[in-house]
Amino acid sequence: MTVGILGLGKMGRAMAEKLVEDGVDLIVWNRSPGKAEGLDAKVAASPAALAAECDVILSILTDDAAIAQVYDGPDGLLSADLAGKTIVEMTTTAPETSRALEPKVAAAGGQLLECPVGGTVGPAREGQLLGLAGGSEAAFAAAKPVLEKITRRLEHLGPMGSGAAMKLAINLPLMIYWGALGEALRLAGKGGIDTEQALSILADSSGAIGAAKRRVGPIGAFLADGTDGATAFQMETAIKDMGLMQALGGGSDVPLISAALEQAKRAEADGFGTRDASLLAAWVASHE
Repeated sequence: MTVGILGLGKMGRAMAEKLVEDGVDLIVWNRSPGKAEGLDAKVAASPAALAAECDVILSILTDDAAIAQVYDGPDGLLSADLAGKTIVEMTTTAPETSRALEPKVAAAGGQLLECPVGGTVGPAREGQLLGLAGGSEAAFAAAKPVLEKITRRLEHLGPMGSGAAMKLAINLPLMIYWGALGEALRLAGKGGIDTEQALSILADSSGAIGAAKRRVGPIGAFLADGTDGATAFQMETAIKDMGLMQALGGGSDVPLISAALEQAKRAEADGFGTRDASLLAAWVASHE
């Protein structure tokens, strides 16, 4: 089986490295070919050229605009003969985007599975992502051997759109947490508690999420001296995702994420757009 990856951003590159390590015959494409440098994989000239040589194709892109370009653009995926091929759309997007793609892929002869993932670059590189699949049983069965190599848990949730909805659902409490952590630090500060000590206790408390222990160090460093550590999940990407959550929830049904989105937009306007989304906690902690 030959596998293709469309998109070599941080997540796509990490998944590609894991698949190569596992001995998968891999072909990749990225709008900027230089991102494939050092990767033991063939580089395709276009999405259509990649599709011609692959059985299962993983697409992990930035947003709907990138999806439209890769699928519908010149030499795009849909210009290829997709007979017998399975496309796995892993971009975080709205359920209606995935549902709209399914008949287009079918018209080109292929089958589509959506499978956004929970996790960042580290888990991607280690094959420890949470896979959230939506689509037909046949598409899931075809993609499963590849997806199992990059996931610690792979769930088939139902028809197209269900995976996209679940991805937005799991990201919602994460984004609320970073803002809440910032407010908790403000409370601790009002009590005269040292920031580093407060962060350590908060990360060790029953209210902490799984990612807290990995991120309190960078948050503390930023609050202490402005050190801007590695970025696993950009604030501007989180803002895009929160907008999708708000749209799916209809606004009034998701008041907490709506409030977190406003906080994140203010942080973005303050220069935090390309910083890690967890630094929303640092921004909130330092703003009354």
